[in-house]
Amino acid sequence: MLLLSFIHGFISEEEFGVLHEALQTKNPIFPHSDYERFTLDTLEESEIFAEFRVRKRDIERLADALGLPESFVCHQRTRADKIEGLCMVLKRLAYPCRYSDLIHQFGRAVPELSMITNAVEEFIYQNHHHRLTQWNATLLSPRKLQQYADAVAVKGSPLKNCFGFIDGTVRPISRPGENQKIVYNGHKRLHALKFQSVTLPDGPIAHLFGPVGKSV
Repeated sequence: MLLLSFIHGFISEEEFGVLHEALQTKNPIFPHSDYERFTLDTLEESEIFAEFRVRKRDIERLADALGLPESFVCHQRTRADKIEGLCMVLKRLAYPCRYSDLIHQFGRAVPELSMITNAVEEFIYQNHHHRLTQWNATLLSPRKLQQYADAVAVKGSPLKNCFGFIDGTVRPISRPGENQKIVYNGHKRLHALKFQSVTLPDGPIAHLFGPVGKSV
């Protein structure tokens, strides 16, 4: 519309230049069309394990075990089959990476990668989160809390009611376009989100709080 307005004389050349610059996307443009779409069969076994931390023969089995549908369709009609969607999630979980780091592997634009990954993660959470949350009542029952406290006291703790250990971690994030001060960590000198957890004496995380910015 901007170009047509200039061609038909509704706006001047100067106005066209100002509006064109103002309407440019702030997101970097990645040449995703230069890469081929993802195909698991074209990858070597060693490359698959390095990228996704799962053996090639186990990816299909994992998709079936999770009950993933044959394909995921996003709200704007972007479609991905279950293996491609699962591999996107596995890649993101194998090592912290940005969506732009997935372009060469999947040949998709960043918005597509984000929507597909979120759709797969949402499906997995909605259908399988109970496998973890069902243990909350058992792990934190009064009897177990007393057992944890007794175990800590036996090790020489002066506290008789300590059942867990608090620890925190700072996870770096990309610099946001707005409200940067909210998530800027002056101690680490980077933009990050904070998480705090309570670990039980026998290993499991009893409580996870976050993410929060620097103010909490």
